[in-house]
Amino acid sequence: MAKDKTKREPRKSVRQSGWITLDGGFAARPCEVLDLSSSGAKLVLNEAESLGSRLRLGFSRDARQGRQCEVVWRRGTTLGVKFVN
Repeated sequence: MAKDKTKREPRKSVRQSGWITLDGGFAARPCEVLDLSSSGAKLVLNEAESLGSRLRLGFSRDARQGRQCEVVWRRGTTLGVKFVN
């Protein structure tokens, strides 16, 4: 099943502060959400390389809030995530 790159969800530039929590973890790390769509987001973190492939993204420090994500690409401190159930 090939993905059609031209069908990507439109992303909205938001440039707002967010919080990520590693899968199964409780310590929230700050990040900046550069853009956001209904299917994913582009994030900037100080230590993006040390992250695993799954995390939770939220807009409050409460680790129970937010959406489960899977990292789909990394470029230095910037990474792209897709939202998963």
